[in-house]
Amino acid sequence: MTPVRTTVIRHPKERIAKCSLRFLHERPEMTFLRANQGFLFDATGFVLLAVDAPPLSPADADHPLLLLDSTWRWLPQLLACVRGEPIRRSIPGNLRTAYPRVSKVFEDPAAGLASIEALYVARRLLGDDDPTLLDGYHWREQFLAQLGTTP
Repeated sequence: MTPVRTTVIRHPKERIAKCSLRFLHERPEMTFLRANQGFLFDATGFVLLAVDAPPLSPADADHPLLLLDSTWRWLPQLLACVRGEPIRRSIPGNLRTAYPRVSKVFEDPAAGLASIEALYVARRLLGDDDPTLLDGYHWREQFLAQLGTTP
């Protein structure tokens, strides 16, 4: 299968050095954008991954993915940059992140995954099961074990 085209919009305060997606910048199916002041993105036709949306399914496979990359606290600012009519979808199931989240100022949603985890699971659900997406992810083995997949 052809890799699922994926656009990532990153919050301007998100530090790339700590980002779980930092190892994917050279992949041809990936586009990374930074939401600087005045940035707007027409997401019409994109599947926008969101925690509070209907579940993603193979029926969504004909659409590119849109992933918003930020801390949960900054997510509303990124959503404000999204225009048009995206197809909002969530990751089905009760997966938990393997990333050790610690926030003293904001409560992360229980169903929230690290960006790389959400990307991997979404593409897998769309028929593009590519474990190399997780190659640079420090918590790769723990996350794959949760999915019942051998690293």
